[in-house]
Amino acid sequence: MNRRHFLAASTIGAASLAAPVRLAAQAGPDAKTRRILGIAQEQIARAGDVLWRRDKAAVIDFGVHSSRPRFHIANLEAGTVRSLLVSHGSGSDPEHDGWLNDYSNLHDSWATSRGAYVSWEWYEGRYGTSMRLEGLDESNSNAYPRAIVMHQAAYATPEHVARWGRCGRSNGCFAIGPEEFRQALYHLAGGRLLFADTLGIGEDGEQVARPAQPAVDFEAAIAQRRAEMEQADAEYDLEETEL
Repeated sequence: MNRRHFLAASTIGAASLAAPVRLAAQAGPDAKTRRILGIAQEQIARAGDVLWRRDKAAVIDFGVHSSRPRFHIANLEAGTVRSLLVSHGSGSDPEHDGWLNDYSNLHDSWATSRGAYVSWEWYEGRYGTSMRLEGLDESNSNAYPRAIVMHQAAYATPEHVARWGRCGRSNGCFAIGPEEFRQALYHLAGGRLLFADTLGIGEDGEQVARPAQPAVDFEAAIAQRRAEMEQADAEYDLEETEL
């Protein structure tokens, strides 16, 4: 090989080595993704050794309307976020306008509880395959005995939102549309973190303007609900007696 051929080959080789560096230069996560990933990292660190896996976590933002995808699955290894529709509890939204008013940890409140959760085992229930959760904070310590779980529901789908302008309401569970539920189950099972709070993260990562919501008198709502259930039970027993 003469000097001219050697220089030409060297130039081509140098260019080929430089090309991958240029191709690998990609835009980083947007502001919304960065904020969600940051919250996931903070809450995983706060939960500590109670978690079995720390590669992925869910950040559920009840500071935005239920018509918006607000169940964010954060993949900390890949630096990506996938967002799904999710319901909140009927007790937390008595007007059923799609905005969460308040949280409760009380039995029979039918409300959403804020705080960190760890995912437990799968089981077959009313909504098919579901996943049990345990609350890690004082604000959601009754999650397991209240049967607050992650399950699928047709009232948390784009079709439902297109018709009604909002998701339906659960009894406090994290209900996700059937098409997305399997992926959520796959990514979050096995001792991973779910964190729910009023975060209000907009599409640009900035704070969402949230309309003022009236406070909920959970004690009164629970008392009324229990009275109605007792009345229904009494009427059922009477019908059984008359048969």
